[in-house]
Amino acid sequence: FGWDNERPHHAEDVAAFFIQRHDVTNAQYLEFVDSGASTPLFWERIDGAWYWRGMFELIPLPLSWPVYLSQAEASAYAAWRGWRLPTEAEYQRAAYGTPEGSERTHPWGDASPSSSHGVFDFASWDPEPAGSHPAGRSAWGIEDLVGNGWEWTRTVFAPFPGFRPLPSYPEYSADFFDGEHVVMKGASPATARELLRPTFRNWFRPRYPYVYATFRCAR
Repeated sequence: FGWDNERPHHAEDVAAFFIQRHDVTNAQYLEFVDSGASTPLFWERIDGAWYWRGMFELIPLPLSWPVYLSQAEASAYAAWRGWRLPTEAEYQRAAYGTPEGSERTHPWGDASPSSSHGVFDFASWDPEPAGSHPAGRSAWGIEDLVGNGWEWTRTVFAPFPGFRPLPSYPEYSADFFDGEHVVMKGASPATARELLRPTFRNWFRPRYPYVYATFRCAR
């Protein structure tokens, strides 16, 4: 099964690029906040201390966790660092490509997803420290590309050439091909294992702050 926006087969040439091995953490983003940037919705300040707004309680901000924030905030941070967000095609190459030119079923290979590969399939309501699952590394040594938080990209959500809406659900994707939504890839802790496939595409508006989404910088 695949949603209509995953079809038909689509390929792009991807020029050489750099991408961070780990997602940006709360500690790294805190430097941006201290410089005057906006605060992610998942953070709350009480008596001068930062806390994480978890599903069920407030806890002291875990500095090693990936930061959850909007795409607009992620883009601003990347620009502040002199980088940018990756494109959807760059994410795809980083996650599923190999130096030999082949493609993998998952970043780690063809093995079925398990708890050793990442935080997904409702294993937790919160992320874990960045880099906690080295068994999930891609062929390039990049970690947490699937699990621990959706990955924001800079790519506007749009159909691939030859797109056809699903007859049973024609509005599923087409209603959002409006130039106002951006693609997310990967998976969050609350993403079912059935969605851990290379073609799956998620999308939200750039300033939507409520999704379990993080990012890494590229250039």
